[in-house]
Amino acid sequence: MDGILLINKPAGMTSHDVVNCIRRLLHTKKVGHCGTLDPDATGVLVLCVGKATKALQFLTSEEKEYIATLSLGKSTDTYDASGTVLETKEFQGVNHVEEVLLSFLGAQKQMPPIYSAIKVNGKKLYEYARNGEDVHIEPRDIVIKDIQLLEQKDNIIRFQVKCSKGTYIRSLCVDIARKLGYPGHMSHLIRSQSGHFLLKDCVSLEDVEKGHFHLLSLEEAFAHFEKYEVEDENIVIHGKTIKSDIDHQVVVVNREGKVLAVYGPDGKGYLKSVRGLF
Repeated sequence: MDGILLINKPAGMTSHDVVNCIRRLLHTKKVGHCGTLDPDATGVLVLCVGKATKALQFLTSEEKEYIATLSLGKSTDTYDASGTVLETKEFQGVNHVEEVLLSFLGAQKQMPPIYSAIKVNGKKLYEYARNGEDVHIEPRDIVIKDIQLLEQKDNIIRFQVKCSKGTYIRSLCVDIARKLGYPGHMSHLIRSQSGHFLLKDCVSLEDVEKGHFHLLSLEEAFAHFEKYEVEDENIVIHGKTIKSDIDHQVVVVNREGKVLAVYGPDGKGYLKSVRGLF
């Protein structure tokens, strides 16, 4: 069984929990995910099954879309609702919410949460946090590509955001709250899109258990990637280079459109194999 499975991850499970569940349901160890979701978050989790695991690195999208709920008046150590409360402030109203949201558009530095899986000196940040150890955290380069207010009711702000890979929406919520003059935390998060994969196309774990699911082929998964057609598959099978002035990665296909490999420039006027996918 080979292909890409789009799961609507339930709250309360880690991404690895979902992977293990699918391994059990599909009776295969070859399952991997394309981009972690926090345990409390729900939404699009892209899984590669069987031979499709070769495509993992190429389906981990640079762009994602989320629907986030920010709660003003209370901050936590994890930046979400599951953490220990650190600070509270009585809510007395806010102004210029849309203006504040729009101020986060563009390229910027973001400080990730201490409760995250980022590694520093070989150890994950949340391990430092749990052990009460000090650690220096470097800000990360991120891009907020679009941000829109969806709803504001009392101390609750719901917004939609498109962002680059590596963006922590928990940190974004805390930063927005701070700019509005309050402690705050992310109380809910839905990943509505990962690359070209949409929430409406995802199935639940219960659907998979009942056999109500469809595995996308590599051809479907790479439908939006630039293609390079070869007449002779042996070029790819034997890992030969292809003379070309293309300066970026392309998906190499045969005359029937079957995905064979991902090729990239070698800097010498040729494309070379990055990963075989057949």
